[in-house]
Amino acid sequence: MKNILLIICILLFQTDFIFAQNHEKEVISYLKKEMKEQKIPGLQIAVIKNNKVLFSKSLGIANIEFSVPVTNNTKFSINSIAKIITSVAIMQLVEKNKLQIEAPISNYLDSLPKDWGKITVKQLLSHTSGLPDIEASSGDGLISDKGQDSAWVKVQTLPLQSKAGEKFNYNATNYLLLQQIIEKISKLPFEKFVETYQFNVAKMNNTKYANSYDVFKYKAPTYSFHQFNKAIGDYIKTDKLTVTYEDFPTTFRADAGVFTNADDMARWVIALQNGDFLQNKENIRKMWEPTKLNNGSYDGFGGILDSYALGWPIINRKTHFAASAFGGGRASITIYPNDNLAIILFTNLTGIETYTITENISKFYFKD
Repeated sequence: MKNILLIICILLFQTDFIFAQNHEKEVISYLKKEMKEQKIPGLQIAVIKNNKVLFSKSLGIANIEFSVPVTNNTKFSINSIAKIITSVAIMQLVEKNKLQIEAPISNYLDSLPKDWGKITVKQLLSHTSGLPDIEASSGDGLISDKGQDSAWVKVQTLPLQSKAGEKFNYNATNYLLLQQIIEKISKLPFEKFVETYQFNVAKMNNTKYANSYDVFKYKAPTYSFHQFNKAIGDYIKTDKLTVTYEDFPTTFRADAGVFTNADDMARWVIALQNGDFLQNKENIRKMWEPTKLNNGSYDGFGGILDSYALGWPIINRKTHFAASAFGGGRASITIYPNDNLAIILFTNLTGIETYTITENISKFYFKD
């Protein structure tokens, strides 16, 4: 009996290996085409099937100035993908019965503006709170040029943008408050909580919170063909490649600021789906359930990302439903839970619809 089981395991392994090898060539060929057309200097790709890494590959140049190639050690800035880490942190507190996502945030935080108190934790996670944005409407700064503490004071004086649950309005104030909630309940600094209950659990030794100007090994700069035009108060596309510098304030780490590589985030995805972070699979399902607005409709970033759940943009459809986190216009983690498939794509060029690329890659693995 043991011999039969061993033979079956070997055959399944060989089948997975051949399956991976066949599609790896197609995926790499497609990626090289996209890199050429979109002028992407470098990237990492990891494909996960049935909670196993089919392949992980690095392509192109990490640092153009010194002609440093991308390797599996290269760390990329993944910006808003940090929100899915925050979402898991919140659900971990839910599992410990220390928090309820439907509860008003006034249950957990004191001294809030009067019209903020009834907003729920879920509405923060889903960007449906109606809160004013602590980030400036133009450029990359905050609403105060005197720092994060000053911006926090100022944002509390501003009116709500809409009634809670009425609209999807993506902004950093939501995740600033989530960070405060996590720190107050856990009695740990946010980064320490995440490091203890996620990074260490998944053995993510190459992942950290930082700013783009911080110096550490294997960091890839972020490049852009877009430059901020002060005359119009917006970014314009040019033919000139520049290095983008980003500052992620310490009180905003729940919103952005993670540097990592595809192999580490593959460990994170596998740990999530294996129940290493959340033992109750219902809590994972809740994270990926599209949030309805007060009128019963859904909203999101548009295009294929037509809905938003708890920290996760959603491709909301019956076949090949997907949770597709993306950050900085250059990084994506797309999970197709019903297909047991996940695709991680990190690049060092901002302005790329990486979620469209991962969606196209997914089609190599679907049977229909």
